[in-house]
Amino acid sequence: MRDAIPIKILDGGLGTTLETNYGVKFSEATPLWSSHLLLTDHDRRTLLDCQSSFAAAGADIITAATYQVSIDGFRNTKTENWPHGVSLPNISQFLQDAILIARTAADESGATVALSLGPYGATMTPSTEYTGQYDVDPQRSMADKLFDWHNERFSLYAKIPGLLLNVSYIAFETVPRFDEILAIRRLLDGTRLSVPVWISVLFPGDDDKMPDGTSIEHAVAGMVSKEFGRFAPQFVGINCTRVSKLDRLLGKFATAVQGLVAAGAVSHWPGLVLYPDGTREGEKYNTETKEWETSGEVSGKEKDEGVSWELELAKVVKEASTSGHWSSIVVGGCCRTTPENISSLREALVVDEE
Repeated sequence: MRDAIPIKILDGGLGTTLETNYGVKFSEATPLWSSHLLLTDHDRRTLLDCQSSFAAAGADIITAATYQVSIDGFRNTKTENWPHGVSLPNISQFLQDAILIARTAADESGATVALSLGPYGATMTPSTEYTGQYDVDPQRSMADKLFDWHNERFSLYAKIPGLLLNVSYIAFETVPRFDEILAIRRLLDGTRLSVPVWISVLFPGDDDKMPDGTSIEHAVAGMVSKEFGRFAPQFVGINCTRVSKLDRLLGKFATAVQGLVAAGAVSHWPGLVLYPDGTREGEKYNTETKEWETSGEVSGKEKDEGVSWELELAKVVKEASTSGHWSSIVVGGCCRTTPENISSLREALVVDEE
């Protein structure tokens, strides 16, 4: 068993914390979700306070409120100041503000900022990142469609002078499809970013597969194998998935990476990013009603042993940090993870390490 590797704490669920702790309501009228708060001075203060609460809780990385950003999302957002929506030439000012707000929150505790880039499905209405069911364009392949969309969305940031210098990570999150992984790899080959990048995928079902049916072995290969691109992300990970599944999923992730290293398809082990949902009783998000629905079922160690979300996640991370070959680990929470959860997670990790 080797010495423990570096571990950084990521923040939690921004949108769900805004809903739960600040009374913010999201609907089809707010297709930008947390990014919608950038459009008014009052809401910006709410956003800053929410992100600052994660920094105060001990998060080392604060994600910018940019997950659902898209050109169509801005165009379809109608407010008092923008009654006809936000046109393309005006989008850059809001992206700059999103990074500035996250940077301000992070600076209060010496944290860093991650640029959050959600999948194509997160910008659809209703959102489909949990199902991977994307609209088909008969004029072109889905692979080309997804590359064009990601390239156009990323160019919004790349064209703003100095903006990417103010982030320490770029996070492609909640990717539900293999062809979208490859679209991101294609984008990375064309940009040659100097900022560390991660791609995280999700496993909403009980079959250990991504929403489109992709196996863990194939997903990991898509993210890091030389077969699918020259530039591989520095981190691979899992988000938007129940914490009780992580131990099993992570074992398969490690096996997949080990096989790629042995085959020469990967030159070294990447870092690992884990940020499961903060759900406790089998809650699932209904994209039609925009509500979290509780089944009342509790699974995993929370049911069998009364182990909390924070302690279960901390145990998985501790084991990964000492028994695997991951270069480093970033750990936090996704939907329904609050600042209080992040504070308890940090405490659990410190206790474990002592």
